Amino acid sequence: MMRLTDLLHPHLDGVTTVVDATTGGGLNLAPYLHLPDGVALRAADESPVEAGELVLLSYGPDPALHGTEADCLAVLERMPPSGRGLIVFGHPAPELPYHRLLDALVTRRCQVLRAVPLDYVHLRAGAVFARTDELLPPHDWFGRPAPSEGLPTALRTANEYVLADLVSRSLRARVLDLEKEVEEAEHGAGARQDGLADRLAAAVREREQLASALRGARERVDVLQARVAMLEGSTSLRVGRALVTAARSPGRGTARLPRELYGMWRGRAKSRPHPAGRSAPGTAMPEVLDGRFHLAHRALSSAPRDRLVVAGVLTDRTAEDFAADAVVNRLLPHDGRLLVRRTDPDAVVVQLSACTGDGPWSPAGTGLAPDLDRQLAELLTEARALGRAAVLWRDAPATGAPGLAQFAWDAVLDTDTGVRLSRLDPERCGRDGLREAFLQDSTRVRLAELARRVGGPDPLAARRVAVLAAPGDRDEVARLVGQVLGQIHRPAEVVVPCPADGVLDELTGAGVTVREGPPTAPWVADWTDLSVDRPDTLLLDLMCAQEYSGADAVGHTGADDDYLFVPSLTPLLVRRSLHLAGAPPEDWLALGYRLFAVHGKESS
Repeated sequence: MMRLTDLLHPHLDGVTTVVDATTGGGLNLAPYLHLPDGVALRAADESPVEAGELVLLSYGPDPALHGTEADCLAVLERMPPSGRGLIVFGHPAPELPYHRLLDALVTRRCQVLRAVPLDYVHLRAGAVFARTDELLPPHDWFGRPAPSEGLPTALRTANEYVLADLVSRSLRARVLDLEKEVEEAEHGAGARQDGLADRLAAAVREREQLASALRGARERVDVLQARVAMLEGSTSLRVGRALVTAARSPGRGTARLPRELYGMWRGRAKSRPHPAGRSAPGTAMPEVLDGRFHLAHRALSSAPRDRLVVAGVLTDRTAEDFAADAVVNRLLPHDGRLLVRRTDPDAVVVQLSACTGDGPWSPAGTGLAPDLDRQLAELLTEARALGRAAVLWRDAPATGAPGLAQFAWDAVLDTDTGVRLSRLDPERCGRDGLREAFLQDSTRVRLAELARRVGGPDPLAARRVAVLAAPGDRDEVARLVGQVLGQIHRPAEVVVPCPADGVLDELTGAGVTVREGPPTAPWVADWTDLSVDRPDTLLLDLMCAQEYSGADAVGHTGADDDYLFVPSLTPLLVRRSLHLAGAPPEDWLALGYRLFAVHGKESS
């Protein structure tokens, strides 16, 4: 991916004016260009493009934003000899309909010198072209002309065209085959799901009917028990029992009868109900509605779900690693269904290695424990009845538990469960190893893939960084944009005081939120000093160190401590809550915050 300024600037030699012919649509490319001194920008009109001018065009699927094809072709008609231009496309590079402009470019003797994908939401690719009477040498990735001329240039272009077409043809055929396989798989899965859905609906209806009948029976039993309790405590029954006892033993019973009847009379007076609206201290009065008893007092608490909730058949290590970024409830054979019903997870995950190693679910899926297979099937049925996804995490060979393939899974993840960065040795892995684990192999990345499959909260949201800046002049704006978009771990938002309209549109176009006020991302980096050179790995290394240590602030010290907890530091990355607290850095340790140092001179 590339920025528009990186594509444009190598072709500004001899250019004094850039003519913006995209203003007919909804584009405003001025904040994207960062033109050097001596190169002006003007809007296009109906006049021909003059020598020393480079024209900007746009072409895309949205006419209101990118203009129309006719507007683009009309500008090509006004291209002067040796004129240059840059066209931006709203189409993704693999879907670029270049054939609609190819004839016009050839007719006007325009040669495409360079074409690259762009790193913006609404501008996906760009190409630089020049009008020429002879074949020009092509340019490499860095915008430098290839050292060739005349026939070698033509031979290079022709050979590259034939070979590139050969490679792309096989790739296109492979894509078509994959799309066909996916379509057939979805069709087959849809047919199976239809039958499964019917059976599941029937099972759910039957389950609901049985549950309703059971509830009714329990309610009748409760009413009968309450009535029996009232009868057993009634004075009439107690008097009758006393009379029967006296009749059975007339000698001793007759003598005790008056005393028992007097005690009943005194106890009845004490047990009379309190006036309406009052209850005895320390008790909760039951209410009788429809012949049934109900509690008068109930409590309910709820909170928004911002973390992924997983109920799973997991190994001990996987459950521990997942718990750092998600709410994990381990399922056991005897209480799995109840736990799924009570926790309402985003996904029910069955880890294959948990069925083949040591644990309560070993050896489920192997055919050696039919009871475990039945309990697992009931657990998955319970999950689907609640509308939750059942996921098989196949982190070991499927032959270890072949019976798991017989269950109907909503998703299957064929990968390991990742590694927590805190389990790595920084000296052994090195900075590059930590970066690779952070970006591709961490447990948080694996959980993000699970969340994407089941529609749960994204654990990678915990890695979002807000950059604080206050650019003044045009040079500082260009420097800020370059540093932000150049980061491998790109910030999620840039917070600036009173952002001027359109000045930071390139950041917005690249998917970075520009706003004022307090930051909303979990992590904050202070970049108010824009004179500092920041390598493209800065935020990546800081987030690697934070995820490894779990610290509240990451920075460097004067002693160049690296991957150590320290009592004080110069902060480079701070937890949002700590930033909003407003305490000075020298007080952070005394307030209980954890400070972690990384080497302050690590280069790109």
